[in-house]
Amino acid sequence: MTHVFVVETTRHFDRLFRKLAKQHPELPGHLAAITPILRSDPFNISRKHPIKKLINITDGNGAYRIRQGRFRFRYDVEIHNVYLKRCSLRREDTYQ
Repeated sequence: MTHVFVVETTRHFDRLFRKLAKQHPELPGHLAAITPILRSDPFNISRKHPIKKLINITDGNGAYRIRQGRFRFRYDVEIHNVYLKRCSLRREDTYQ
């Protein structure tokens, strides 16, 4: 039996999200796309999702990252809750 996780946001995430969504109206759609993934498989046990456990990041600081398009969402998992901590935009010229 699989557990269903509850996805919650922090105030810091909400502030970053609102600011970024003003410039990128597609952002709420990306958040809606990752929410079912985080509810069912936040540890990426199935290995089907672009989720990565970040190294040298302590729990409480967004120890996991999921990619969706140009956006990155960092989150932590505690028992049956997923807490979204940060959202950010990966610039197109990052690796040029």
